[in-house]
Amino acid sequence: MRKPIANIVISALSIFILGTMSVGAVNKKNVLPEIGVVASSAISLDKEVLIGDALMRQLRGQAPIINDPLLDEYIQDIGNRLVTQADNVKFPYKFFIVNSPDINAFAFFGGHIGIHTGLIFNARNESELASVLAHEVSHVTQRHIARSIEARQKSSPLQIASLLGSILLAVVSPEAGMAAISVSNAASAQSSINYTRQNEKEADRVGIAILAEAGFDPNGASSFFGILAEKNRLKSVPLAFLLTHPLPESRIADARTRAAAFRTRNIPESINFHLAKTRIIARYYANPKRNIEYFSDILQKQSYIFKQAAEYGLALSYLANEQLKPALKLINILLSKNPDNLFYLDTYTDIAIEMNQHTNAIDRLSAQIIHAPFNPVLTLNLANVLIQSGNFERAISLLKDYLLINPDNMLAYDLLSDAYRISQQKLEMHQVKAEVYALVAAYPKAIDELHTAYNYADKRKIEKQRIRARIQQFRAAQERLQTL
Repeated sequence: MRKPIANIVISALSIFILGTMSVGAVNKKNVLPEIGVVASSAISLDKEVLIGDALMRQLRGQAPIINDPLLDEYIQDIGNRLVTQADNVKFPYKFFIVNSPDINAFAFFGGHIGIHTGLIFNARNESELASVLAHEVSHVTQRHIARSIEARQKSSPLQIASLLGSILLAVVSPEAGMAAISVSNAASAQSSINYTRQNEKEADRVGIAILAEAGFDPNGASSFFGILAEKNRLKSVPLAFLLTHPLPESRIADARTRAAAFRTRNIPESINFHLAKTRIIARYYANPKRNIEYFSDILQKQSYIFKQAAEYGLALSYLANEQLKPALKLINILLSKNPDNLFYLDTYTDIAIEMNQHTNAIDRLSAQIIHAPFNPVLTLNLANVLIQSGNFERAISLLKDYLLINPDNMLAYDLLSDAYRISQQKLEMHQVKAEVYALVAAYPKAIDELHTAYNYADKRKIEKQRIRARIQQFRAAQERLQTL
């Protein structure tokens, strides 16, 4: 699906990137000292969730988060497999992807875990990728941020707001983030960094156990550390990942030792991992012409693990280069062999829209969605092609139902806004725009949109009451944000 969402830039917070992965040993599932799960006196679980939601809203507006239903579903699926094997899970986990070539990942309050595209690009297999996610999951389950805040408060009183004042900057640029923290409060920041390093053995210990128990290769951690070590030798400035996840010399050996405690598995290569990696290359790296040459060369030399992934990458590159016929030919071949594959169906829909073959796409997606209602890839693609074909009523109904289950989906709101705009339903359009602004914590703009919507309500008294109530909710949310 090629429906971009404009990022709304708002004021920066900062992010506490959890990292510095050192290693300890585990033989049983998540065997930990009690300190890891004791509620911190610095911040309650309820407040963690509240702060996590506020940070995520700020991050949506500031960082180049990818709103791609295919990649979102893929990374969430891996994350869910890991979370089901973790102890002390207090809330649903949200995994998301940041469009950045840096090799980096981070976790913060409320079960939010971000992964840079550069990390997926540089991982050689799914277990390496999953090893990083497992480590970040462990940081959250062990409440390392709250414990770090508590440690800092013991040396000097600190309000949550002052700590969060430096957080999100380091997501996109760890160097800038660390520099900003150093300038503002060097001694306190160093104390916090040191404290997180004390947590790393715990996070690695839990992470490798979770990795193995979720069915991945526990050697994925040491294998990925090897990639980092090799790449770091060739750089004058440390890799972004290593600024927040230092790699001492003993780390790879420790990870191997820890993995040896688990049964050896012969994990087959994952086609979805290679399709996701290919999608990142074709859609977010280089330019279409260069990508056509890249994937054509891979196919010619047969230097691939899955031929389908290389063909898929070439089809995406042809589409991006507006070469629709060869793109459609490749996708039809792939679909003939695997008609249920969501990666192929997504690209087929984009091609069909460009070629004005709306009916074919609607029929194909409608047949699939019967078996997987509310699947994000099928739902959002079907809504998109329905809008393009002028079937606004069905598209709006589909999106409203989907948003009842997924109320923070930016792409769904973006499509719904388009449907209302094109069909001249201005009241509803401004209401949806208000929700988009709220998702990025731009509450004053959200309230402005609702005031505009109110002017279109005319004599619809119930709708006016709803708008007034939503305005009050946004004002309350703004006040909560300011008091954190």
